[in-house]
Amino acid sequence: MSADNTDSSTEQEKPKIEFPCRYPIKVMGHATDDFVEEVMVIVRRHAPETHSDDVNSRPSAKGNYLSITIVIEAHGKEHLQTLFTDLKTLPAVKLVL
Repeated sequence: MSADNTDSSTEQEKPKIEFPCRYPIKVMGHATDDFVEEVMVIVRRHAPETHSDDVNSRPSAKGNYLSITIVIEAHGKEHLQTLFTDLKTLPAVKLVL
């Protein structure tokens, strides 16, 4: 046993996010014809300054699913939580990170 019994949690604190900041959001779901548009309607409701340059998408190997990464200007933890909650209401969405 070590003689040093310091609390390691203070040494390994989680990094704090400083808002406002550019924040990437990943949305994964069924690759329907209007999936990207449905996601972007909700994203622009919460982050209207989001441009098409801030969006990247990638299909799954078989093309059944689509992963969309959107970089938004996040204004706070509550802002992100509200956006995540709204995105999860879309039937095609399987995961929001």
